[in-house]
This record gives sequence, C-alpha cells and structure tokens, in this order.
Amino acid sequence: MSRTRIKICGLTREADVDDAIDAGADALGFVLYAKSPRHVVLERAVELTARLPPFITPVLLFVNASPSEVQRAAERVPQALLQFHGDETPDQCAAAGHPWMRAARMATGFDLLDFAARFQGAQALLLDAHVDGYGGGGKAFDWSLIPHGVGSPLVLSGGLNPANVIDGVTNVRPWAVDVSSGVELAKGVKNAALMRRFCKAVREADVQLSNL
Repeated sequence: MSRTRIKICGLTREADVDDAIDAGADALGFVLYAKSPRHVVLERAVELTARLPPFITPVLLFVNASPSEVQRAAERVPQALLQFHGDETPDQCAAAGHPWMRAARMATGFDLLDFAARFQGAQALLLDAHVDGYGGGGKAFDWSLIPHGVGSPLVLSGGLNPANVIDGVTNVRPWAVDVSSGVELAKGVKNAALMRRFCKAVREADVQLSNL
C-alpha cells in the first residue's frame, strides 16, 4: 500500500512540534517570511528543528528571500528541504545547492505542465490556491485544474483539514499533503487533536485507495 506523506506547516512552538511528530507528520514547515503571521526568525527555526528526530524532514519556507538569506538558513539547518513560495526562478531555487520544492498558485488558466517543465529540478511541486499575496490563505482550489501527466511529485495544499483531506487524497492521489490553518486554534498555534485527526484521515484515505 502506498503511503501519502504528511507535512504540517507554520509551526512556531515547541509543544506543537512535539505534538505534530506524535501525530505522525513526515515533515514540519517553518516560515521564514516576515510578513506571515506564522513567521519565525532563523534562530527560532534552528531551535525548533533541533527537536526533530531522524527521518522527519524540516522544511524552510521562503518568499522572495535574498540569496544570502537562503544560503544562511540552509547552512544553519543543513537537513532541511527548501520551499519557495514567491516569484523565484529555477536558478534562484537551486542556488543554495539544497533539495527544494516550488509552490504553484493554482487558478483557471494556469499552465501547470509548463510550470513543471520549467521547475523540473524541484523535488516536488506544492499546489496551493491563488489568492492575493503569497500562500493559499487557507483556501481550497478546484482540484479539477490539476492536469494528468505532470511528472513531478505533487504536494496537495490549500484549505485542507481533517474533514476534507480524505477527498483530497482519494481524488488527487498526491505524493504528499500539506496543512497549516486546518489544524490551528489561531495563526501559528496548532491543535494537537486536529493534527492527530488530520494524520488519521490521511491514513484512512490510503486504506481506501489500496482497496480500489
């Protein structure tokens, strides 16, 4: 049975990191974008990622950061996957020499196949809703916009929560799912019970797919 990976993003507190790990997350995201309500400074991200056991991946999220900022963060958290959510080019994403994934802002008319071809060096493409500013804003997008044959591993994001993630996994069949606001009490404050319910729902979706 294939297993959908789970990323929980926007962590700011030690207790939430520990609870996300206990819930079954495969990756934890830390937002290094000052305009985000879930922003943490690099030193704080270093402290929080130090709590991660082996085989759980820290993900550092950037929005149009300078090359020096990205390089410094990659050096401080060398095991991290880098996630680019702004207007970065493929060369800018690859410049730090670390594995990276690229966010795609899904909307009617967006050519994901062309986007995937341009960012073929990415470990994965994260599909998020197109809203004003950067990030999905907790909004879902129309999953029918995702074409077949993208080629790159897909991370489904945008408005996911414990109630709808089963539909997301069974309809899209992504390599991974990403959640932030869907498991929160407030921006940057996670809820342990919601994280457990989210991860349990993903596992239930995997079972459903295996029985098809």
